[in-house]
Amino acid sequence: MERYKYRAINSRGRPVRGVVSAANEVDLYNQLQSAGMELLQCAPLGKKATSFSIGRKKVKVRDLIQLFVHLEQMQSAGVPMLDALADIRDTTDNDSLRDIMSEVYRDVSEGSALSEAMQKHPKVFGNLYISLVAAGEETGDMSSSYLQLVKYLKWVDVMQARIRKATRYPMILIVVLVATVVVMMGFVVPQIVDFIRNIGQELPIYTRALIATSDFFRAFWPYILAAPVVIFIVIKLMRKASHEFAYRVDMAFITMPVAGPLVRKISIARFAQTFGALYAAGIDVIQALKASQNTVTNLALREALDMVILSVQNGSPLSEAFNASGEFPSMVVRMLRIGEESGNLTNVLEQVSDFYTADVDEAVSALIAMIEPLLTAILGGMILWIAVAVFGPIYSSFENLEF
Repeated sequence: MERYKYRAINSRGRPVRGVVSAANEVDLYNQLQSAGMELLQCAPLGKKATSFSIGRKKVKVRDLIQLFVHLEQMQSAGVPMLDALADIRDTTDNDSLRDIMSEVYRDVSEGSALSEAMQKHPKVFGNLYISLVAAGEETGDMSSSYLQLVKYLKWVDVMQARIRKATRYPMILIVVLVATVVVMMGFVVPQIVDFIRNIGQELPIYTRALIATSDFFRAFWPYILAAPVVIFIVIKLMRKASHEFAYRVDMAFITMPVAGPLVRKISIARFAQTFGALYAAGIDVIQALKASQNTVTNLALREALDMVILSVQNGSPLSEAFNASGEFPSMVVRMLRIGEESGNLTNVLEQVSDFYTADVDEAVSALIAMIEPLLTAILGGMILWIAVAVFGPIYSSFENLEF
């Protein structure tokens, strides 16, 4: 099928734009008609449309939360799946999600399973979603799968908010710090350097250091400002080119004094939440471990999980496998052992996730509380240095004046 971009009018008379797969323009027209829309214009994607362009909205986590909440409510009320999918397709405000659900509706109406239809859109529905929906289809309990997805997505939304909280304020302070350095070293200090040099007395070392720093910044400021970007790009390219380099960078990152423990806690919380959702849905332990491993981005922790999966495949208990990896706290190992012995592993995994979620919140607050005075002290120290270096020689020259 070919993908078409279209412009239409919905049942409320409002213009709608989007992208949808169709066999041809007639099929596209029929799909839009079934969704209560009148086609005005269309063009195959990749070819120039005659009079409109499309700005597609990204499907956010909260859009997916609403989607699965809607599906769970419809399922609990006994509404047929096709009717539920059609209702979601017609009521969603997100253009991109509406187009995706139009294709999902068409595929399901043609006989595909919901998990198979969702699998055609991997950028929106990841492996975790597909696995949970497929597990619900196998057991016949779709409501439980939807509830697990809603719970997981709400957790992801909260975690993303906490990560943004951890990075937003420090980034603002860093931008202010960099802007202050640029203005002071590039504009303010150079204007008074000539006056200081013409005082006619020997300048103290801190004043000479300020002048040298200002001259260096004025001469090489494009390179200084570009250096962080270049370093970031080089590290990113080297990570792609060398697995060993990427592993060492990630290992160094999780062993850093402050950020390292925070990254480890976030990864453990994400893994525990994902693994708990999959395990509660009745998915095999090995498959659940492999799917949960994809949520961990740090290579050092991913390789530790490779060891865990291999140990479990060889018959080791889950707690012993995690303990042997050496990358997971003893508290996690103890709780897993309790869950195995009591046969209540699902609740234990939820407790691990809740514990580390709360711990991440505390760590984020502590990190912000530490970074704020640190950057403020750096900014204040720089301004103090400039003030002393500038006014010190001036005051000294006043003392040498004879009246």
